[in-house]
Amino acid sequence: MNLIDFVSQFPDEESCKRKFKEIRDREGVKCRKCGHDSLYWKRDKEMYECKKCNTRMSLKSGTVMHKSKLSFRYWFIAMHLLTSTRKTFSAKEIQRQLGHKRYEPIWQMMHKLRNAMGKRDNGYELYGEMELDDGFFSTAIPKEEKEDPLKRGRGSQKKTKVLVMTESAKVDAPKKGKKSRKVGHIKMKVIEDLKSETIDEVVTQCISSEAHLTTDNSTSYINLKDLVEEHEAKVVPKKEINKELPWVHIAITNAKSWLQSNFHKINRDYLQYYLDEFCYNFNRRHLIDNMFERLLIACVTSRNDIRYQHG
Repeated sequence: MNLIDFVSQFPDEESCKRKFKEIRDREGVKCRKCGHDSLYWKRDKEMYECKKCNTRMSLKSGTVMHKSKLSFRYWFIAMHLLTSTRKTFSAKEIQRQLGHKRYEPIWQMMHKLRNAMGKRDNGYELYGEMELDDGFFSTAIPKEEKEDPLKRGRGSQKKTKVLVMTESAKVDAPKKGKKSRKVGHIKMKVIEDLKSETIDEVVTQCISSEAHLTTDNSTSYINLKDLVEEHEAKVVPKKEINKELPWVHIAITNAKSWLQSNFHKINRDYLQYYLDEFCYNFNRRHLIDNMFERLLIACVTSRNDIRYQHG
């Protein structure tokens, strides 16, 4: 949806509210108290009421906007900005665009939207031919570790471990200058360590058991042969890594560049939300005209469950 279409469809608060209710009614509303799915809309109160237990619910209740005091139009504008371009916006820039006085509610709204994106993608498994590797992303040093001696290399407090998975199918007779593999969907998950049991848990959650998986020969991946249909662990010289695992490393490089160009000193606790946005938009790169509607559905069906650590 381009800017002109957005302004035309959602010129005010009421138009945004009507659209949100339309999507919510279509997706189905359940009582937050008894779980009953038969509710009616009290127009005078602008609330749902359960036909079974008479519990009332606001239009935002049970969605990503749960308990938010920000207007529907603020949310809609933020969703439009996040889905109308291949780039992204910082909370500071969204605050400036909205002309809102306080930064914190806008920052929270942005993370709630990213959380909804992540939940939507968590509903899908990766499958087929795949690549997997780990990457190390720069993050701010946690307060409790700032007094500790700074470690170097992969164990640095400035680095956060991320497991990166990409669908990567072979291309028959690729054109000259083109890659021999094409990328499908991707997932990125922040992990505490590179222990095999940690990797196993993420792979079980994210990848189909029928997948054909290619990795390097790290001992972290020793159990993957038991979790997928086929696991090829290659001895990959450092100079050949981009040839043997091309798309997983392109994804890592692009994600790092995207983060560095848009955000400053990302907190380790919130890195996953930024990666969720990157993956969500990448996975829908061919559906940009429908991105707003898709994110709106994700917001209607996703309850916010973020626990903030400051503010």
